Amino acid sequence: MDGIKSQDLGLLLKLVSLQKQERLGPRYKTKQAWPHDWQDWDDEGDMPATWMEEFFGDESYYPAAYTVRNLEAETGIGKSQVSNSLRRCFGVGLAKKDRKSGVPRVNSKSLYEFIVYGAKYVFPAKPGQLVRGIGTAFAAPVLENRLFSAGELLPVWPDARGNNKGLEVSPLFKTVGHAVRRDPELYALLALVDAIRIGNARESNLAKDLLRKRMEVTE
Repeated sequence: MDGIKSQDLGLLLKLVSLQKQERLGPRYKTKQAWPHDWQDWDDEGDMPATWMEEFFGDESYYPAAYTVRNLEAETGIGKSQVSNSLRRCFGVGLAKKDRKSGVPRVNSKSLYEFIVYGAKYVFPAKPGQLVRGIGTAFAAPVLENRLFSAGELLPVWPDARGNNKGLEVSPLFKTVGHAVRRDPELYALLALVDAIRIGNARESNLAKDLLRKRMEVTE
């Protein structure tokens, strides 16, 4: 069995987001993850964030959101890579197939524990060179910029359409900009993981608490 790769973590967080959208259906609102008037990139025809109502407005239709084809469209990760990622995640117990619907379900508690105790070491990251990109970690709206000092450079994912200039943070997968433009909940989850990967103790502890709440993991 191959070891877990960083893009597997991104795909698992996408599944967490999809299940939350599935449960809330039309009640899902983008403001849960970012303010309605906030945007950190230039628009170029991205699908609006309300796309999930097509899948989750009808309970009988939601499994279509979990197909390899749709996961590729939503994350930008190739179909064969999505299939391999799911195989690895099933193999280590971070995901399993729903007995009733057959769609992949995340073991949220195990995933949370892996992120909290392992992500910083298995998928290390530190801010690099100055680039244009999309704010992540404490620069993302999920953390409300409350951990920044005046004049501090933002951590960003490199992205040609990003509206910020900051210090480059290697994303968990190359197409993260595409993925977060389509899914505000995924953006929040990935940004919190990055805060755990690159933050100091105070920043990391805050991110861990917020991630636990967003993933709805109980003690």
